[in-house]
Amino acid sequence: MHVSRRSETMPESPIRKLVPYADEAKKRGIKIYHLNIGQPDIKTPECALEAIRKVDRKILEYSPSQGYLGLRKRMAEYYRKFNVKVSEDEIIVTTGGSEAISMTLNTCLDNGDEMIVTEPSYANYISLAAQNGVAIRAVKTHIEDGFKLPPVERFEDLITERTKAILLCNPNNPTGYVYSTEEMNILRDMAKKHDLFLIVDEVYREFTYTGVPYFSSLRLKGVDENVIVIDSVSKRFSECGIRIGAIVTRNKDVRAGIMKQCQARLSPPLLGQIAAEASYDAPREYMQDVYDEYIARRDFLIEGLNKIPGVFTPMPMGAFYTMVRLPVDNAEKFCKWCLTDFSYKGATVMMAPGSGFYSDHTIGNDEVRMAYVLRREDLARALVVLAKALEAYNSR
Repeated sequence: MHVSRRSETMPESPIRKLVPYADEAKKRGIKIYHLNIGQPDIKTPECALEAIRKVDRKILEYSPSQGYLGLRKRMAEYYRKFNVKVSEDEIIVTTGGSEAISMTLNTCLDNGDEMIVTEPSYANYISLAAQNGVAIRAVKTHIEDGFKLPPVERFEDLITERTKAILLCNPNNPTGYVYSTEEMNILRDMAKKHDLFLIVDEVYREFTYTGVPYFSSLRLKGVDENVIVIDSVSKRFSECGIRIGAIVTRNKDVRAGIMKQCQARLSPPLLGQIAAEASYDAPREYMQDVYDEYIARRDFLIEGLNKIPGVFTPMPMGAFYTMVRLPVDNAEKFCKWCLTDFSYKGATVMMAPGSGFYSDHTIGNDEVRMAYVLRREDLARALVVLAKALEAYNSR
């Protein structure tokens, strides 16, 4: 008996593939500074925690396949803060953002169809594309210019008769780049010209540090049928574990196709929806404090990284990640070595190897992704440990 070829060719997550080595290091008593995963240490809003504590049900029943109406209404109200007008019927609640992406790909692309992404890209896009039989066509962005959007010609050179969509993360994971209104309009025009879906992952829209109000793709003119937004409360409210995401689109046919999949998987998480709906009662001060904390962490980490000899990272303008170039022969080998063979004063660092954020894994071999989701005190210690690790690794 053999497992499927699809299973064999699906890539491992660069964010999680080194976890067994981290577990072994912890068993040896090593303190690990987790820069590899976007798991915030920010406290979940108290109103969400209280809503879970107050659950008093005799039965934890199925919810509607589209998600609870109350949650969808709160989400529609929330989008209005970004000058986006959508109805609750144009929102489908999913089991996290990952299910939202998978359902969207399954609905909009057939097996063997192609999707254009900018790279480096969120590693799970590559995995979910493989899972759904979708071929990735990559437009490479570069660390030297901060991963800005390449000329439109680079995209159009990749378009074939099998190209059905463009997938974008804005603000971007893993680079932290924020696509401007002008850049989004360029992509709008291309999607309209070539009749492509424009799928935009807007999970990090609260965390934009450009000084300019965030421009949602749902505000693009003339492409209501093309635009599909992926959303999640995981990072917005530090609720990764409740697994509540959403698909937002004005395209009725897309919603109808996605609803068939929603019915097949029955319903999104009951308790997660209760917590998510309550989270929209979080006071403005909560979101402002979180925003200010991420800016402070970003500034601290970027300055510290660029002081280490041979290390370079641009200033990310959104989300809470940065791609970092390291002076090593192979970043994945270095990341593994940090967990298996190195510690400094009983501590080491865990990072996500950069090659896993490219569909061509020969690219990004001197890069890692880091998430600034730790307290500044921990980031300071992690920077010291990283500098010592680089020094030891390159002097072997």
